[in-house]
Amino acid sequence: MTRVGFVGLGSQGAPMARRITEEGFPLTLWARRRAATDAFADTAATVAATPADLGAASDIVCLCVVADADVEDVLLRADGVLTGMSPGGIVAIHSTVHPDTCRRVADEAAKREISVVDAPVSGGGGAAAQRRLLVMAGGREADVTRCRPVFGTFADPVVHLGPLGSGQLAKLVNNFVFTAHVGLALDTFTLADALGMDRAVVAQVLAHGTGGSRAATILAASGFNTDGLRQALPLLRKDVDLLLDVAGAAGAPRLRTLTDLAAHTLSTLGRRPAP
Repeated sequence: MTRVGFVGLGSQGAPMARRITEEGFPLTLWARRRAATDAFADTAATVAATPADLGAASDIVCLCVVADADVEDVLLRADGVLTGMSPGGIVAIHSTVHPDTCRRVADEAAKREISVVDAPVSGGGGAAAQRRLLVMAGGREADVTRCRPVFGTFADPVVHLGPLGSGQLAKLVNNFVFTAHVGLALDTFTLADALGMDRAVVAQVLAHGTGGSRAATILAASGFNTDGLRQALPLLRKDVDLLLDVAGAAGAPRLRTLTDLAAHTLSTLGRRPAP
């Protein structure tokens, strides 16, 4: 079977990696913290000493690290994944990063005859465990096709959007709109309070009505606790900034309504207590 390597065993990546090994793919792991790999002691996964060793043991390497700098470090450092990986291998970048980062990495990988697919995900760790993550893939058709059996262990659907970088564009648009929706949901439930309405009942109406959104559903499911969203604030801010940078470079029109709503969300989540 295809040998898979996985780096980035956080709340999103760990369930993805576990699904890969549960489906019988030979899986190699590497992490900066031993505790992250110790959590897989009950599986058949093996642990590499360095990213290069992981690359040498893998046909496809999946990255689910946090930021652009992490992607470049794990792949390009002296003992990075690309150093050990054989020609014909594929790197799948599940992290949400700038499309240009994917292209820079792909240029370096091409020197070693290694392909890169950008494959950011949406849905959360719980969705990965249930095999219903969304994967937004960019890259050559043949490379995405080779990755599909691996992606299929944790995702449905897997959407191929076009050339390298297309997956990141889709994910950034998705996260930008989600951020705007969070602010709308917070304001909606504040309005419900002011009108003397029960938030939970309003959330039920929204869940079945045309005014609903995924953000409102998530907020209601948490019992209207914004701690999780506040913890995600740095990531939301990162993704909004990335989208605005990409849109500006492309000469896209500035969408004032969405931009203002996203800024409102970031400002609201940054204040305490929540409204």
